[in-house]
Amino acid sequence: MNEIDIPNQRAIIDRRELAEKVEALAREKGEKARQDIVSVLKQALEDGRKEIDRRLSEQPSAGHLCTGGQAFLIDQLLRVIHDYVITHVYPVANRSSAERLAILAVGGYGRAEMAPHSDVDIAFITPTRKASWCEQVIEAMLYFLWDLGLKVGHSSRSVDDTLRMAKEDLTIRTALLESRFVWGDRPLYEEARARFWTEVVKGSERQFLAEKLEERDARHKRMGDSRYVVEPNVKDGKGGLRDLQTLYWIGKYIHQVQKGAELVDVGLLTKAEYRSFRRAEGFLLAVRCHLHAITGRAEDRLTFDLQREVAARMNFADRPGKSAVERFMQFYFLQAKRVGSLTGVFLAHIDEEFENKRAARGFFAGWKQKARDLKGYRVFGGRIAAPGDEWFRKDPVRLIEIFQLAEANELEIHPETMRQANRDAPQIKDEVREDPRANALFVELLSGRNNPEMVLRWMNEAGVFGRFVPDFGKVNAQMQFDMYHHYTVDEHTIRAIGLLSQIEKGELKSQHPRCTKLIHRIDSRRALYVAVLLHDIAKGRGGDHSVLGAEVAHELCPRFGLSEQETDLVAWLVLQHLLMSSTAQKRDLTDPKTIEDFVGEVQSLERLRNLVILTVVDIKAVGPGTWNSWKAQLIGELYDAAQERLRLGHMGHGREQRVAAKQEAVAELLADRSNLVGDVGELFDDAYWIAEPEDVIALNLVHYHAARAVKDQLSIHCEYYEARGATLVTVIAADHPGLFYRIAGGIALAGANIIDARIHTSRSGFAIDNFLVQDPLGKPFYEESQLKRLKTSIGDALANRIELVPKLAQRPLPRSRAGAFDVAPRVNFDNSASNRFTVIEVNARDRSALLNRLARVLFESNLVVNSAHVTAYGERAADTFYVTDLTGSKITSKPRLDEIERRLLEAASDTRQKELEEA
Repeated sequence: MNEIDIPNQRAIIDRRELAEKVEALAREKGEKARQDIVSVLKQALEDGRKEIDRRLSEQPSAGHLCTGGQAFLIDQLLRVIHDYVITHVYPVANRSSAERLAILAVGGYGRAEMAPHSDVDIAFITPTRKASWCEQVIEAMLYFLWDLGLKVGHSSRSVDDTLRMAKEDLTIRTALLESRFVWGDRPLYEEARARFWTEVVKGSERQFLAEKLEERDARHKRMGDSRYVVEPNVKDGKGGLRDLQTLYWIGKYIHQVQKGAELVDVGLLTKAEYRSFRRAEGFLLAVRCHLHAITGRAEDRLTFDLQREVAARMNFADRPGKSAVERFMQFYFLQAKRVGSLTGVFLAHIDEEFENKRAARGFFAGWKQKARDLKGYRVFGGRIAAPGDEWFRKDPVRLIEIFQLAEANELEIHPETMRQANRDAPQIKDEVREDPRANALFVELLSGRNNPEMVLRWMNEAGVFGRFVPDFGKVNAQMQFDMYHHYTVDEHTIRAIGLLSQIEKGELKSQHPRCTKLIHRIDSRRALYVAVLLHDIAKGRGGDHSVLGAEVAHELCPRFGLSEQETDLVAWLVLQHLLMSSTAQKRDLTDPKTIEDFVGEVQSLERLRNLVILTVVDIKAVGPGTWNSWKAQLIGELYDAAQERLRLGHMGHGREQRVAAKQEAVAELLADRSNLVGDVGELFDDAYWIAEPEDVIALNLVHYHAARAVKDQLSIHCEYYEARGATLVTVIAADHPGLFYRIAGGIALAGANIIDARIHTSRSGFAIDNFLVQDPLGKPFYEESQLKRLKTSIGDALANRIELVPKLAQRPLPRSRAGAFDVAPRVNFDNSASNRFTVIEVNARDRSALLNRLARVLFESNLVVNSAHVTAYGERAADTFYVTDLTGSKITSKPRLDEIERRLLEAASDTRQKELEEA
């Protein structure tokens, strides 16, 4: 927007001094001076960039100064190059009217907003087409710019062509809209500019608005459609620089303003909003400059590995419970949120302007739709509005009421009223927070029957949500610095509430039939909505957020008007909101002790119903692709087992009855091959029959029979297993020590991740090992070539045709950004989680073949693995093993446990990985 004065400009570049050097070289060396002139210009560019970088390090948030300085530097270089070319390279004594040239800065350069490695976007304007002198000058100038190492985006057109193309192309029209005269023939520029406004802009305002908003929406969709994604794109992401620029373009096009400050004069923004506009823009520009400086290229994505460096460069420091990078990202998201608020108000004003113009000209000119009254508010055109400027100040409870009415009546809030709510949000003090009416309205909104997600998001944008629930205000825009969570805490929470509402309305019945049915059987729907609101409320406080969140629930629920029974339920749900997902993904659900322990915590069917719904919306709201059929299967199995145990007071059937029922079901599946249940099935003990699903057992029996019939010592079968959203890999082989870790290595070499493993040995000494595998993106292998690769890789590993350790070390982790996180490996032993096994859980940074290395340690430690359960949380993996020693007993000796822990930690550590890679 070119609204900033660059202090001490000559310290960046002294054009007069540079021009004198160039002139002296031209006189001295004539045509041979070019290389020396390029060297002088290069040095000036390098010195200018160093000076700008120095200023950025001194004022790390001064984005406008940095980007304005970059544009100023390029301006001066262009002017010197232009003057040299027309004086010494292509001089013309008496130029004709066709031999004129205007140089325009366009794009970010036109706005004087250039990051260190931004493209130099230039438009050369000529009076006519194919003026040879103009073409020669342009070509000579471009070669100089390229020799300086600049990335130049350029166009060369006559005035007529420029205007014709601007009418046809939105990109060209936008570029001209923010073009800035740099050098050359100013009258030519003024002619083009005047004709642009009269011939192109006039009458096309509404079309420009529609096309720009369509362009913006498409860009948002491409970028994830949320301003709260944890690796945002500073330039093109939602809430980023491009959104601010879009506002300026629209305002400038419709009102023909030349500077951002003039948006206030035409009534599109207040002075306070414009100051916010500039602050947000300055901060985002600074972040972009730091990204360019760190990477040495035009990098606009704020990835995990760059976030720490930018935070350090911008002087953010650690605070108790919150790291420097989390504080930096929270501030970033607050700016993005502000951009969103400004966008909403701005576009609604524009929309209203067009509506007023249409009404003034149309058949109903002078007629205005009469507003109806709704509890003192004015409602018209699908919007609810405050009746006066003092409305909220007279009764701040109305700041809650208006959002509740909007949700209950499916209304939008008028932009002027949103502006008032934002301004008056500080009126919400303790007396409002303790007001029973205000709290009743809030809970009514939270558990609204229409679209609570949308209205809560408006409430959050207006700053009312965080004022009314200060604990929520603390997690506003708070980032979770990991690769698992896709959104900030407040955005994740609001999305989870939206998902709960969709489930209740039956909109997700096909994906979540169980939850859709159960939500209508719970005792208190408002308690469940409050639990979803509070489940992550205590993140970033430096302790266990579940424990701290339960304490917050005990304080807030009575204030919200919940009964003692509802309060206890909400507090328990917040305390245990990770229990079900953790148990389902990390524990063996066929082990009766797992179900007993889980039920011991849950204690009632009412808690179980609420917990399963909370678990589903919590996982699903983490981000796209986090919820999948595998997790659905696990949580469904745990719910069914726990529900049976709670309903009957014991497991529905004893061990013998369960095995008999399973055998009967498998026989039915096998149909005319049902004899295999007796012939082959008797080779497996009860643990096998209980552990595996009927369909997997049926497959196993067929494969086992076929392998033994041909005396095959090794059978590997791979197939897409739709029910669990994974690929089932079954290996039948003569049992021997190290079989599990070798299979794990083979699977890793094929580029697959194991998500579950069950290891069984028949009475005849053959192992049947069943693995569920997915690719690194959580998708199953189902193409024939993928299944063949899996089978070949496992076969090679088991037959010792490859050396596993060096081969695995050569495979890089597909998600190398995990290196941006500190994940200290941790090993936990639990001898109470199972009656038969020692449960070992290893948490470590996820990396290639981690499971293989851990399995090898267990083999070398003389442990027998019965089952393995693998869970990935972004950059962190949690691998759980059910093991015994060689005699089938638990491991209880402290020295033995210490030695196993030491070896597992070594295998899981980054140091060990580096050693293997160097081997």
